[in-house]
Amino acid sequence: MTVAAEVKQCLASLKNIEAGLSTMALLAQDDESRQTLHEAMMTVSDTVEDVKSRVGELERQEAEYKGF
Repeated sequence: MTVAAEVKQCLASLKNIEAGLSTMALLAQDDESRQTLHEAMMTVSDTVEDVKSRVGELERQEAEYKGF
């Protein structure tokens, strides 16, 4: 597996985690749990944006990584 494919797989996993945390936050019964889950989701969201940026860098640097 190429580096780009691994980074994109990581990105997909992070997006899945982000969605799971969001769902759990919506379903949480108490405010403290809801807030904690929301904060965790926002942290993962920031990481998703960083990894997306890295994917873009990989694609610009290495033409063979485009489209994976």
